[in-house]
Amino acid sequence: MIQFSTKARIRYGETDQMGVVYHGNYAQYFEIARTEWLRTLGITYKDMENEGVMLPVISLSFKFLDSAKYDDIITINISIKKPPVVKIEFDYEILNEGGKLLTTGNSVLAFMNMKTGKPMKCPDYISDRLVF
Repeated sequence: MIQFSTKARIRYGETDQMGVVYHGNYAQYFEIARTEWLRTLGITYKDMENEGVMLPVISLSFKFLDSAKYDDIITINISIKKPPVVKIEFDYEILNEGGKLLTTGNSVLAFMNMKTGKPMKCPDYISDRLVF
């Protein structure tokens, strides 16, 4: 299993009038964790696109347990339980500064060939860097 954590501060524009994070913003927090994890592998979405690979989200779910609020620093944990083939699946946890679990979630992304628009095998330059 692969695990990774990163932090983010809740910005004012991500909240409603009560200072609570709008539910639609959680997808962005998950994306922050995914892109930062890729960066630790030396890969960016721009690199993948330059290689003709896109990675669209094909499934996304959340379970909201408590609210993140304006100016909180959250920890976003991701885990990958199995090696990617054509799809890569992430599980998420978002915790507040006190370590309280606020949100859990899951996403599945598919490796797609940008020219053909068809699914493709996870590129070797990604799979070769993953240690399970």
